[in-house]
Amino acid sequence: MKHRIVVLGAGYAGAFAAGNLARRLSPSDIEITVVNAVPDFVERMRLHQLAIGQDLALRKLADVFAGTGVRLRLARVTGIDPERRTVAVTGEDGDGELAYDTLLYALGSSVAHHGVPGVAEYTFDVTGRSSALRLRERLSGLGEGGTVLIVGEGLTGIETATEFAESRPDLSVALAARGELGAWLSPKARRHLRRAFARLGITVHEHTGIEAVEPARAIAADGTSIPADVTVWAAGFAVHPIAAAGGLEVADTGQIVVDGTMRSVSHPDVYAAGDCVYAIGENGRPLPMSCASAGFTNMQATAAIIARLTGSEVPTTGLKYYGNHISLGRRDAIFQMVDRDVRSRSWYLGGRTAARLKSGVLKGAGWGVAHPTFGMPKRKRRLATAPDRAGVRVAA
Repeated sequence: MKHRIVVLGAGYAGAFAAGNLARRLSPSDIEITVVNAVPDFVERMRLHQLAIGQDLALRKLADVFAGTGVRLRLARVTGIDPERRTVAVTGEDGDGELAYDTLLYALGSSVAHHGVPGVAEYTFDVTGRSSALRLRERLSGLGEGGTVLIVGEGLTGIETATEFAESRPDLSVALAARGELGAWLSPKARRHLRRAFARLGITVHEHTGIEAVEPARAIAADGTSIPADVTVWAAGFAVHPIAAAGGLEVADTGQIVVDGTMRSVSHPDVYAAGDCVYAIGENGRPLPMSCASAGFTNMQATAAIIARLTGSEVPTTGLKYYGNHISLGRRDAIFQMVDRDVRSRSWYLGGRTAARLKSGVLKGAGWGVAHPTFGMPKRKRRLATAPDRAGVRVAA
């Protein structure tokens, strides 16, 4: 019987991981199934562009995995049972169950409401394609002078605000920040960011925590009312509670607690990658939810899975966070390096050069997903075997 590998999620982490596993392991020994709720690959890093009216190329997952040997199951994951090694799903074919021998959990994250009244009912977000398209439709109906408020001063909030202001100069765009705008950046990069906001006419409400959202305004902690025809919530991410509900050990964030190889500390047949993993970086701190972290963790998870299945020594991938790359519209960006303690270095790259670099990163990630196996090699690794607890020989 073939060793069954099930990958949950086909985002940046899941799609890359499935392709890497298919490229390096023999199809005579394994079968790989990817479970994803939607038929297309979602370029999450570019959803703010989609929301403001720019068109993104659609990549059908069926085409992405065609000829790779990877099976695609279009369904939503509703639960996992790591004791029985099964995943519950629901889709067009109804409810079902998938059995696995090795599970790679890469379901990512969604917007975090933080329990703020009105967020679920009245705000928009750019954490998924459907939500970005919903926002796109709303923005297309806003005429000149329409007001848009982005809540959150992180990377998503900054990129969304600048993209909207550049693409729709007829709108009045504002950003609400709990602290100082770009506080984590070096002084020079912070000045660059502020110049970009001034150039684009973005109003910044610093030290302004939003405590409630209503249909046409947001209310700050001090009672200040900020008018907004559209409020975009970009105040953080949250993971789905499926992992915790299934009995996997999770952190307070709900992320799966793993060892240095991205293997669950409570269930050794489960690995995790991307936003849903609680992984400790080289500096002793949890990796942030980011595309860069998705790359590090999926490479480590797949390398560990392949090594253990083939009886090889498990390699380790450096989990070092190098910095932030922030788009400021299509023609400007900031690349800020950080030190071991995630403090900004004095050097940064800005302007068109940084924008071209960011564009190259996005195109490279898109190409990698479109070519998940990077060309199928003729020689693939066979699985080793070892007795399991019951004495039956199974893949190691």
